Amino acid sequence: MQTAYHAESIVDAQIAKDALEHEGIPAFITGAALIGGIGRLPVRDVIRVLVPDVALESALKVLAEVFPDRAPARARSPGGEPAWALRKRHAKPA
Repeated sequence: MQTAYHAESIVDAQIAKDALEHEGIPAFITGAALIGGIGRLPVRDVIRVLVPDVALESALKVLAEVFPDRAPARARSPGGEPAWALRKRHAKPA
């Protein structure tokens, strides 16, 4: 299993999972049970959507269409932070 999507919330994860399954890609949500521990756990990357290894490339294409403003799961900074989070933090005001 490979991480195809790092979700911001359980709703976000479910949208990703539903989109993948609609395209015939099996998807699984992991980390949802940890939501109750927020405050004691680091909140970053708690909820992830996993797909089989062979379906990762297809899943990333589907998710890029569903979430065009988010970077794929593999686009991570060296510190492990999602690339989209870095773009938001370092974006210049318009």
